[in-house]
Amino acid sequence: MSRRARRPQPPRPAPCPCGLPAAYDDCCGPLHRGLARAATPEQLMRSRYSAFVRRDEAYLLRSWHPDTRPAHIDFDPALRWRGLDVLAATEGSAFHSTGTVEFRAHYTEGGRAGELHETSRFTRHDGDWVYVNGTIHG
Repeated sequence: MSRRARRPQPPRPAPCPCGLPAAYDDCCGPLHRGLARAATPEQLMRSRYSAFVRRDEAYLLRSWHPDTRPAHIDFDPALRWRGLDVLAATEGSAFHSTGTVEFRAHYTEGGRAGELHETSRFTRHDGDWVYVNGTIHG
């Protein structure tokens, strides 16, 4: 009886935190690295969620409207983002200058589960979609 040596499988690419089925390097990664631009508010919102997961302050600030952008972002070291559900999106096509995205972002903080339910507003600024602000739903 012979035993075949199993070839090691190449590592699977890390999935994108935004919830789409693509690998991070093919999904939100190019936006974070400045190699691509978000085509819709939903794509921008998903990439911003991924940036929060990865604690990419530079991308978050770059994708925030200058009129509402904070000076810096304080990431809570006890907070871990666990998943994203996009509930609705309005406008945001190539023919629009504004759009909204309603979502639920799931997290744990200090071992306790929670969620952020928000409707985010986006606008075009210098040709790019940017985050303006959001309404938190209780």
